[in-house]
Amino acid sequence: MKTTIFDNLDTLYKKSADTFVELSEKSIQKHGKFTVALSGGSSPKAIFSLLANPEYAGKIEWNKVYFFWVDERWVSLDDEKSNYKMTLEMLLSKVPVNENQVFPMYKDGVEPKDYAKEYEAQIRNVLGDDGIFDFILLGMGDDGHTASLFPGEKVLHEKEKWVDAYYLKPQEMHRITLTEPIINKAENILIVTFGQSKKHALNEVLNGAYHPELYPLQLIEKKEGVQIFTDEEATN
Repeated sequence: MKTTIFDNLDTLYKKSADTFVELSEKSIQKHGKFTVALSGGSSPKAIFSLLANPEYAGKIEWNKVYFFWVDERWVSLDDEKSNYKMTLEMLLSKVPVNENQVFPMYKDGVEPKDYAKEYEAQIRNVLGDDGIFDFILLGMGDDGHTASLFPGEKVLHEKEKWVDAYYLKPQEMHRITLTEPIINKAENILIVTFGQSKKHALNEVLNGAYHPELYPLQLIEKKEGVQIFTDEEATN
């Protein structure tokens, strides 16, 4: 695992977009496609905005990119809380993607648990039974959660299913998420987290005792291909 500390967010965002471009080129050259799982939130929003810019968009073979999501609130695709909606507005509607290579993490009229099984089947159909994403973009909350892997939740212990759904009581809503086993299979993982509010959790994740029940980001293996992009406020 490599941690890079940036002195300003513009540089962090640009490096994140550069990383996406570089990995897309390598993956497409290697096996003809680029399979990604994306996160929501303010950080990805800024990164997606850059990727939609012609400076970056022209470097990516969009028709060979397969888009999945890391997690999602169980809300309709046009809901303001939807990670898919944000990604559509900031990126997917602005670049020439193939609609049949975009896999929203929600479906009308289906129970979350049932769609988790269906979503895993979609992943297997594209990635095969090895389930190795080329690239996963993660964030980290102030409490150390990543994806919808929240402190103290049963989903933290999942070792078989690649996708799970559950009711998150503090938020009074269902969440659907990739689980630790498939996230850790990924060839490349970029964790973007910054700001004073992340300082305590990030320090615990990187330097503290291993307590993923308290700081779920610790579930991500500290191996080659895993990077953290952060800033001085979160590390000093």
